[in-house]
Amino acid sequence: MLATQKTFMAKPRSLPRRWYVVDAEGKRLGKVAVTVANLLRGKGKPEYTPGVDSGDFVIVINAEKVDVSGRKREQKIYYRHSGYPRGLKATPLGTMLKSRPERVIELAVRGMMPRNRLGRAQLRKLHVYAGPSHPHEAQKPEPVEI
Repeated sequence: MLATQKTFMAKPRSLPRRWYVVDAEGKRLGKVAVTVANLLRGKGKPEYTPGVDSGDFVIVINAEKVDVSGRKREQKIYYRHSGYPRGLKATPLGTMLKSRPERVIELAVRGMMPRNRLGRAQLRKLHVYAGPSHPHEAQKPEPVEI
């Protein structure tokens, strides 16, 4: 008689959630976004299941000090549209880093997440702050090295 092996399927409520803090000061935008996206999805855990939210909470600090290579500060453009005729707005990365640095990291991570309700649920566990302080000290976040 053959012994059958069962594939482990994680249950959403049975997974422990941890908190991590990522310091973006002097780090490349893409490296920060990849690290954060993998933590949010739970891809480093042995019990990772693609259809289950098995990720952790992530806090990103010093978003205003993130680094980009080349001439991306002038050449990378963020677009948004109001929905009205001639409603297209274009903002360069340099301007976005001065006005809303949190949004730069949020958009970079969003581009690496699945485009469905699971991805939206995982993105709700991301907290980005422009400066070095955050209001989540009670959760005792663990630092992550990039």
